[in-house]
Amino acid sequence: MAQINKPSDYFNTVLYTGNGGTNNITGVNFQPDWVWVKDRTSANSHGLFDVIRGATNALLSNTTNATVTNANYLQSFDSDGFTLGSEGAFNTNTNNYASWNWLAGGTAVSNTDGDIASTVSANTTSGFSIVSFTNSGSGNRTVGHGLNAKCKMIIQHAINDATNWLVYNENLNSSPENYYLYLNTTNAVQNITNIWGAGMTTTTFGINAGVGGTTSYINYCFAEKKSFSKFGKYTGNGSADGTFVYTGFKPAFVLYKRIDSAGYDWVIIDTKRDTYNVAQQELYPNGSYAEGTATDNIDILSNGFKPRRTSAGINASGGTYIYMAFAENPLVGTNNIPATAR
Repeated sequence: MAQINKPSDYFNTVLYTGNGGTNNITGVNFQPDWVWVKDRTSANSHGLFDVIRGATNALLSNTTNATVTNANYLQSFDSDGFTLGSEGAFNTNTNNYASWNWLAGGTAVSNTDGDIASTVSANTTSGFSIVSFTNSGSGNRTVGHGLNAKCKMIIQHAINDATNWLVYNENLNSSPENYYLYLNTTNAVQNITNIWGAGMTTTTFGINAGVGGTTSYINYCFAEKKSFSKFGKYTGNGSADGTFVYTGFKPAFVLYKRIDSAGYDWVIIDTKRDTYNVAQQELYPNGSYAEGTATDNIDILSNGFKPRRTSAGINASGGTYIYMAFAENPLVGTNNIPATAR
């Protein structure tokens, strides 16, 4: 497996300040195919934009809403970032924002690897693809994802119907094709037999065509790549010296969720908002609320992360948590930027 020596070529966090008008956001280092934006200052929805649905079309991770189209949302994906219009949810004058940006494969292509045809923008180097398809038929079906590696995590939502966001993670259960989470709620892990069909292969992911009826979906699909991404699980120890979670790189971004008990938020930590340990600034994909501060949350380490709280949302004794992490620097690489502790 090839190693990615410069993770910021494929994922980057960019912070910006709203201006209430046309706002050209730069510093991404590539033309992003998936942009996730959240207002840090005020209670506004998370906006998710991708190259398949088009720049002006938002899905809101904290709601069940279908795609919301607004010409003054994100107006274009640019060579080094993106351009925003005047809409206040993503560009209120003087408000502070976080954006998380991923590189897929640019213009989407048709894929017939599954028995349902899909439209795919895929980056096999970084293990990330954006996939759209229209559900049809009955029973277990398959959809091509274009990654040439098994999906470890999928975030899925209907494009034109109001539904919950479905999340697949390989670590939800020993039979993960039967389990899922909702990105827009604080629910614990849920169970429906074969909700992900027969599961994942190197070319397809599974769906159960009887779940959700006939509608169109967008999927953000992730395969694990050495030195760049990790999709794992850990068990809390209830101590301020929390469980060490090995990723094999210094994380730039961590999304985590407690799965064995309901009532706990999804949480995003990144190293642009917290430039030194302990990382404390939280944003919550299931909620519109402004940025929160959790004292002594996690330490970002050269090869992973460690919870520093006894809070049940991150480190209850015996609690089970899943996470996805993307790298700032690989532990060992050839880009002359060592992965050092903070």
